Amino acid sequence: MSTEATATFEPKIIGFLCNWCSYAGADKAGSAQTPYPPNVNVIRVMCSGRVEPEFILRSFENGADGVIILACHPGDCHYKEGNYRAAQRSVIMKQLLGQFGIEEERFRMDYVSAGEGEKFVRVIGEMVESVRQLGPLVLRNESRKEASSWR
Repeated sequence: MSTEATATFEPKIIGFLCNWCSYAGADKAGSAQTPYPPNVNVIRVMCSGRVEPEFILRSFENGADGVIILACHPGDCHYKEGNYRAAQRSVIMKQLLGQFGIEEERFRMDYVSAGEGEKFVRVIGEMVESVRQLGPLVLRNESRKEASSWR
């Protein structure tokens, strides 16, 4: 993608945030009036371990340019193992996305606690910039059909 086009492209990012940690971290950033890219649509989930692979694929199928899961730090999960489950699924998702013609850089998982408002802002900024460099996601029809088959 050209430098000029990259500068004007604003990627649509879907963020799945754990209710107990990452969402509170985002709230802390907002309370501190710390600016972060507005093009992240946040979906609050009770636990990052509840984010199914289908949710990620459907996000891309429905027009997202990138997807990020923000979880509790290892050992801090309110539900004991949810963040470990999310981490395991994330490794598999990165491999799976390539089969649909989606660059693995369009998907990320990271850890943000309730007190890490600044880290939330940094991670979101990095994700937006990474996806901006890739340009808009264009799914081929066959990739859409394959992604739809996960329903």
